[in-house]
Amino acid sequence: MEHESIISLVVVILAAFLTPILMNRLKLRALPVVVAEIIVGLIIGQSGFDLVNQSTWLETLSTLGFIFLMFLSGLEIDFSIFAGKNKRKNEKQPSQSPFIISLVIFLGILILSVGLSYAFVLAGFIDNVFLMTLIISTISLGVVVPTLKEAQMMKSTFGQTILMIAVIADLVTMILLAVFATIYGDEGGNMWLLLILFAVGVILYFVGKIFQKRSFIETMSKGTVQIGTRAVFTLIIVLVAVSESVGAENILGAFLAGTLVSLLSPNQELVHQLDSFGYGFLIPIFFVMVGVEMNLRTLLTDPQILILIPLLLIALLISKIVPVLYLRRWYDWRSVISAGTILTSTLSLVIAAAAIGERIGVIDAQMEGALILVAVISCIITPWFFKRFYVRYAETDKKNDVAFIGANQLTMPSVRNLDERYYRTHLYHTKLDKLDESLVQSEFDIQELDNYEPAQLEALGVFNVDILVVSTGDEEQNSQISLYAKELGVDRVIARIEQPALSNELKENDIEVFSVLLSTNALLKALIEAPSVMNILTNQDNALYQVSMQNPAFDGVSLRQFPFHGDLIIVRIFRGKDSIVPHGDTVLRMDDRLIVTGSGEYVDDLHELLE
Repeated sequence: MEHESIISLVVVILAAFLTPILMNRLKLRALPVVVAEIIVGLIIGQSGFDLVNQSTWLETLSTLGFIFLMFLSGLEIDFSIFAGKNKRKNEKQPSQSPFIISLVIFLGILILSVGLSYAFVLAGFIDNVFLMTLIISTISLGVVVPTLKEAQMMKSTFGQTILMIAVIADLVTMILLAVFATIYGDEGGNMWLLLILFAVGVILYFVGKIFQKRSFIETMSKGTVQIGTRAVFTLIIVLVAVSESVGAENILGAFLAGTLVSLLSPNQELVHQLDSFGYGFLIPIFFVMVGVEMNLRTLLTDPQILILIPLLLIALLISKIVPVLYLRRWYDWRSVISAGTILTSTLSLVIAAAAIGERIGVIDAQMEGALILVAVISCIITPWFFKRFYVRYAETDKKNDVAFIGANQLTMPSVRNLDERYYRTHLYHTKLDKLDESLVQSEFDIQELDNYEPAQLEALGVFNVDILVVSTGDEEQNSQISLYAKELGVDRVIARIEQPALSNELKENDIEVFSVLLSTNALLKALIEAPSVMNILTNQDNALYQVSMQNPAFDGVSLRQFPFHGDLIIVRIFRGKDSIVPHGDTVLRMDDRLIVTGSGEYVDDLHELLE
């Protein structure tokens, strides 16, 4: 018996290991890896070759995988999006805040889900309206997040709105699932005990807040101690135990643990470690076992199930598309339909709801399998459709918008030299200032202004850009415009300032400063002391370039394994405010900025690969 147990475990582990390799070789990038793992489980399980037997090993690891999946689902929620600060400057902005829009849309989804659930009950497919409402209204954050990242939409208002709808749905449906299990479970009626769980969560949050910044904690987070990782696992186990003690589902405790860790804004390195452990070991076992335990042969021979599957898929689509039409007030039809489609994807919470429903006797094993199958199908169809149908802003508006305030001998050559494939430039100049006629060429589109008053610039949309360069002849004016732009949320502001005191003040406000005098002195000094370095900076054939890492396929890949070969050297990697000297074991992360040197041809290839 123990021998069979180990063999089944080995088969499942091998299946989990080989699945992403096969996906990579077959170039199945549109298919979420978790869905592929379920499909592989179907092949090796009851629906296919029946190579896996039930065992304590697999049951325990699968349960732990599910708990850890719910934890990472909570951790995936970025509560900073509720502040609504991240906006793409060249995108049309809704008149309402993304949070209000998202809340209205989710309420629409919930109300419509209740109505559709009653329809399924009246048709005789299911007896419980509450459970079916959960099934229809839930949205898979685990599918929405990577899809938006791949489409480079995470920082756009449109992308943030889609993400926020998914986040609200994730939070609300998880809480409703706990309420459902409490009401219909064996120990129904103790719903108020859930408040104990949330109270414990709040207490642990404040405890974490107190100890988070202590110096001794930072010291113990390295080496063999890894106190941060120990604290996270302790938090998960404690909240899971409390959750079960008050009669709720263990996954609610795990989800709450994830949201608490997210609220504490953990070190990104710790998040990557947790992701690696979860998605590298426990979670694949859970998803493979979902496929193993599903019996498609029985499902597909039941006429009622065959009718239910397409009807439920249509219900999922209607419940998302109709409320999302609210976005039509600000966005085009293609964007709105695409948003509704990607929000139709549902997986983890449906699996959870179906498993809980079957365990407490609300539905049978056949219905559980049908609900999971519908969730899997939705995760196969919706990301593919979203990528095919949606003309993302990164395609039609791929270039960075750069505004130059002040047309002069500094800014105009920069406009000419910026690569048109990556930058769209705008020049602004006052009518009172006379331009050197030798500088004004047909290639420059200069918009004349009455003055440089910040309010007028805002009214003209000058600040709706990704990068703002302020280089008028008045330093005080440059400072005033730069501070105003930063308050409006312009991502990067670059100002021409010669006075050291004024320069320091702007730097404190996250404004980049350049000085003609200091730049000239620095270049002359570098030319004398390091002429080879100056040759790299000034040689157009072998200059320094910045490439942004936006391809999730290479997130976590070390430079040693990076599949790019060419006449290029990665000189430096900037990650947030950190500057990293790269070596073979350096791992690439999303939003890294790579400083590279090499021939333009290979730099273009790298741009295409990573951006």
